[in-house]
Amino acid sequence: MTDELILYTNPQSRGRIARWMLEEVGATYRVEVLDYASTMKGDTYLAINPMGKVPAIVHGGKVVTECAAICAYLAEAFPAAGLTPLPEERADYYRWLFYAAGPVEQATTNHFAKFDSGEQSRMFGYGNYDLVVDVLDGLLSSRPYATGDRFTAADVYLGSQIGWTVMFGMLPKRDSFLAYVERVQSREAYKRAWALDDAAAAELQKAAEPA
Repeated sequence: MTDELILYTNPQSRGRIARWMLEEVGATYRVEVLDYASTMKGDTYLAINPMGKVPAIVHGGKVVTECAAICAYLAEAFPAAGLTPLPEERADYYRWLFYAAGPVEQATTNHFAKFDSGEQSRMFGYGNYDLVVDVLDGLLSSRPYATGDRFTAADVYLGSQIGWTVMFGMLPKRDSFLAYVERVQSREAYKRAWALDDAAAAELQKAAEPA
């Protein structure tokens, strides 16, 4: 099928972001669950994503990797879901989607790895961790969603980033972050996606248990 949509993922990964986005747009898709130790690094998958990372989607024979790109692509591929920005939202949509994919991702992972940009902060796109935290807090204290009053694909990615990083102590539990996570995670598509990935994780664990 030339229009087939396939999600390559592992339920204990950023693949949960792509699954959530697929549920938001209501797409029909097939799932290939990969194992970190084998299939994710096998030749078949490396031909799709040479990084050997998940998630990736293949739609109509075309590959899309990187979670923010997957979210933006699916929003445009399935416009009836209403997750693309309105003209007046476009600037904020791209600004905060890419801010989450760049400075937020870099700052939080470096912080978790106990790396401080320190005197070299000018070399890093995010500057320093505390600045990123304050900018995010300022954004989410001023509006309910990335572009204003309406949920868009940018919130799937930003909401996932903040949800995971708050959960694992990579971001502080500021009121604006907790309220935002509660809003986005109350969506039915999020709940469906989470349940599907939890079930997939249970299957993986069961398969790994000694017979």
